[in-house]
Amino acid sequence: MTLGDVRNLANAIRAEVAKAIVGQDEMVDALLVAMLSQGHVLLEGPPGTAKTFLAQAFSTALGLDFGRIQFTPDLLPGDILGSNLFNFQTSQFTLTRGPIFCELLLADEINRTPPKTQAALLEAMQERRVTLDGETHELGDRFMVVATQNPIENQGVYPLPEAQLDRFLFKLLVPYPDEAEETRIVTSYGSRQGPQRPADLGVTAVAGADKLAAASAALDHITVAQEITQYVVRLVRATREHAELAVGASPRAAVMLANAARARAALDGRAYAIPDDVKALAVPVLRHRLTLSPAAEIEGRDIEALVAELIETTEAPR
Repeated sequence: MTLGDVRNLANAIRAEVAKAIVGQDEMVDALLVAMLSQGHVLLEGPPGTAKTFLAQAFSTALGLDFGRIQFTPDLLPGDILGSNLFNFQTSQFTLTRGPIFCELLLADEINRTPPKTQAALLEAMQERRVTLDGETHELGDRFMVVATQNPIENQGVYPLPEAQLDRFLFKLLVPYPDEAEETRIVTSYGSRQGPQRPADLGVTAVAGADKLAAASAALDHITVAQEITQYVVRLVRATREHAELAVGASPRAAVMLANAARARAALDGRAYAIPDDVKALAVPVLRHRLTLSPAAEIEGRDIEALVAELIETTEAPR
């Protein structure tokens, strides 16, 4: 697949998602970058901002096998992974697969279940496989998690463990729509009865596993110059040396940021990454990996503002 084919496929996916989702163009573009670079996405926003519906529409347009888990306080790891049940007719244990066995998993309201259950996703997100009773089961290279969560200020939520947060490529903040977009939403959906499904709104599959695999393979031809690699490393290392940050970003963050820059270049039809790719993606890649120092918290400092300052002060290649 050529870079032109990748752009055409991305435009077709955008057009299908737009049939169901009003606005949120930046969110859709970030999901496309994550899909190409085989990363996972965490969507955070207040209830009612179409986080779940966006994931459903995106999955429908991709044409992937879709799975959904509604995270609740009483959810158990077995409810996610499945379990081996004894079959009395065959006198053997048979695997009953959980909803994680899919290509695109919607982890809805992931922070409403305790960390013990959240940890069931760790192996799947990192290695795209799960282990049950000592036996390993592959999930496939296309496995992707799109998780939603409500802000930590909401009642009945748990903080996500740092190890799990670090496995997400992006944390995207889903905002309220502006007045014009909200008017379009009410006009489109205000007269509809019952639950809305992307397929009911004309969203169809325009990709499929084979096309998506070919699109991801096209990233192998994207050049990331040594100067860009060094820029990514300097930016990530600067988060560990900043006085107002108690915890900086990991080497995994640097790898993910470089891969995401390649994907953004491909979506723009370029065969090479540029510093602007890194700058545009740094905030969603880093915001969930950084922890403010106690003094910075008292002063009311903002993670996004600190990352923006680091981007300004870290020398970029010319």
